[in-house]
Amino acid sequence: MSSTVYAFGSRKSRFVPYLLLLPGLLLYLFISLGPSIATSVYSFTDASGLVGAPIHWVGLDNYKEFLFRGVNARDNWEITFRTLKFAFLVTVVQTAFGLLAAVLLNQRLGGRNVFRTIYFMPVILGVTIIGLMWTLFLYPLGGPAEKLLNLLGTRSDFIGGPPSEAFLWIVWVQIWANMGTTMIIFLGGLQTIQNELHEAARIDGAGGWTTFRRITFPLLTPSLNTNLLLNIIGSLQAWQLMLVIKGPTNGLNVLGIWIYALAFGRQSNNPTQAAMRQGYGAAASVLLFALVLVVGLTAQYLIRRRERRLLE
Repeated sequence: MSSTVYAFGSRKSRFVPYLLLLPGLLLYLFISLGPSIATSVYSFTDASGLVGAPIHWVGLDNYKEFLFRGVNARDNWEITFRTLKFAFLVTVVQTAFGLLAAVLLNQRLGGRNVFRTIYFMPVILGVTIIGLMWTLFLYPLGGPAEKLLNLLGTRSDFIGGPPSEAFLWIVWVQIWANMGTTMIIFLGGLQTIQNELHEAARIDGAGGWTTFRRITFPLLTPSLNTNLLLNIIGSLQAWQLMLVIKGPTNGLNVLGIWIYALAFGRQSNNPTQAAMRQGYGAAASVLLFALVLVVGLTAQYLIRRRERRLLE
């Protein structure tokens, strides 16, 4: 019988791969997995986050309060539906704009590399820089956007206006900040499509739109699937830009920023009336994780079913 030859040798050498993996595993444990487990445990307590404050086990009380009890539960459901609306708008518009930008920048045009850099630049900017930049740009009392509208004979309160208007502006900022990633993924997919396919379609008399619909778009299915999943999951968890631009605000909150407000006492403009409830916030975090998991798995199932149908 021939013995299996192990790539890392025998005896003590067998442990080399595990030693090499150990630093990364420990980093993952302490930075990602550990806090996640701690959050799950804290969700069953009344932890406030204050040093020296007693912590009591309350079981499922935090979950029941968040989902079912009184006016707060009604507000929480409203915030949940607003989060889904936010995710839907961001995913659809960002995917569409990213695809359009990728198709345009995939053409043999002069200066296309410059425009690719310009479109991708917001991705490398920090959340704080983007938030402050757009806050100043959309400032309703003398900001550049307000002056431009005055020249056109109209006006807008932008992010300082009604919640419905401010919500749409925040959706736009979220799309602007992340569309570069979507564009790059689509560009990678476009550059894997052989030119011979397009040339054959043109020889057969197919126009630009027919070629895109019948050849380009189906072959972009892997890139489209990746972008849809990334955009859905990312937009469901998004909250940092909203925190920088508006902070926790009634009528604008999504689950991410509302969890921050609950945990760190920012749900009221009056600090004396806002208590830190980190146990309650942890329960809301677990529910957000469940929402992302359900929506993400559902989207993945539908995307894979569409992909199988296209390959048949």
